[in-house]
Amino acid sequence: MIRVLFVCLGNICRSPTAEAVFRAEVEKAGLSKLIDIDSAGTSNWHVGKAPDPRAIQAGKSRHYDLSALRGRQAISDDFEAFDYVLAMDQSNFDDLAAIAPSQYLSRLHLFLDFSKQDAYREVPDPYYGGDQGFALVLDLIEDASQGLLLDIQKRLKAGS
Repeated sequence: MIRVLFVCLGNICRSPTAEAVFRAEVEKAGLSKLIDIDSAGTSNWHVGKAPDPRAIQAGKSRHYDLSALRGRQAISDDFEAFDYVLAMDQSNFDDLAAIAPSQYLSRLHLFLDFSKQDAYREVPDPYYGGDQGFALVLDLIEDASQGLLLDIQKRLKAGS
């Protein structure tokens, strides 16, 4: 089992979107029994809360369901539990690196390191913007999800 954790600041926009998009990619590939997916935030502001309604709506417009997801805060134990801890931006990365046990620091990556596009290094936070920000987030996450899935498929193949 490969375990993947997506992390943003509040766990209400970017990381739950990534969780839903990547879950759809994994299901499409028939790998749901081999890949476990979760999301979290570096802050505790939205623990137990649903994703932002704009993120839910943007996801729904592309047939992703975020409605059942609930926010939680990332903790240092996540580094032992997850094979991939994927930060949406450099600030999230730095916050996660500060709580990561040193032996698991290699599991931490910027999510867009798996993306084919090179215009963005980070997934921008759409919280204070308009609907176009949520569409851009989806575009970037869809692209990086495909690259991440390829990376995991290579890893699974190498392990078999």
